[in-house]
Amino acid sequence: MSQIKLTLPDKSVMEVEAGTTALEAAEQIGPRLAKDAVAARIDGELFDLARPLSQDCQFEILTFDSEEGKHVYWHSASHVMADAVTQLFPDAKPTIGPPIAEGFYYDFDVPESFTEEDLQRIEEKMREIIEADVPFERREMSKPEAIELFEQQQNRYKIALINDIEDEIVSIYEHDGFVDLCTGPHLPGTGRLKAFKLLSVAGAYWRGDERNEMLQRIYGTAYP
Repeated sequence: MSQIKLTLPDKSVMEVEAGTTALEAAEQIGPRLAKDAVAARIDGELFDLARPLSQDCQFEILTFDSEEGKHVYWHSASHVMADAVTQLFPDAKPTIGPPIAEGFYYDFDVPESFTEEDLQRIEEKMREIIEADVPFERREMSKPEAIELFEQQQNRYKIALINDIEDEIVSIYEHDGFVDLCTGPHLPGTGRLKAFKLLSVAGAYWRGDERNEMLQRIYGTAYP
């Protein structure tokens, strides 16, 4: 198999076999780095650690110590939270769930407001998902395929987001049976999440417009 060259942030160059994943390259750099890794930057773009390396490139491993690494970590946590919510509340419709300055949130269309007791139940379910350590898997599909997928879930919010995307190909992430529209990247698996806490619930309008539906926003944070 052919060798490719990875130029690291300190300008040193390492050689690996073509097809080596970003995580495998991190393991060759050092086991501690691989353990702390959350994503990779390849020629300036962020990718999952499962990404195979096919050509010479600028290569950097991101950890939680970086701002971008924190965002990957927190966004992965938001997906786990949304998974837990939809398992416990089958009528809940996930909308958006981005990382923010000190954690993450996710907005849900639900028949009734979440309570403090609900947050405790959601945390317990998140813990089960994390302990199962299921992988985050990325898939690409056409916009019509993605629309059909979320039509099956009767989630018009995701369909509206898909229709706003200019590209004809979109990406989704799946773990534990939960599927979400997302560009990523994410952690290799749910087990990488360690300490986490759901902090509060607030009302939020869909797309920040008071003419739209009132959603329930759950705030949380997570740390290694």
